[in-house]
Amino acid sequence: NRALRARLSDELRQKYGIKTIRVRKGDVVKVVRGDFRGVQGKVIDIYPDLGRIAVEGLVRKKVNGQEVPVKVHPSKVIVVELNLEDELRKKMLEELANKVVKQVG
Repeated sequence: NRALRARLSDELRQKYGIKTIRVRKGDVVKVVRGDFRGVQGKVIDIYPDLGRIAVEGLVRKKVNGQEVPVKVHPSKVIVVELNLEDELRKKMLEELANKVVKQVG
């Protein structure tokens, strides 16, 4: 399943040797397309059924004045910082990083 995958920043791409990763709550992303271009924030919610994510600081006012999070497609963001609280994800990324080091070295 390719759903909810976003590109990694150049630094992370070099470090781990992968181009995309599944976005998770807690990842820090930067919006690169659309009205909110340049905004950077933490992923606060994920909507798998819609294929969208909500980013901290991206809100839109409804007619009644209520603020709602703007749902962004993951292809329009770049992951700048990864949430490594999950041990499985951390282990997987470390293994990928080791592979990159072996290929380069």
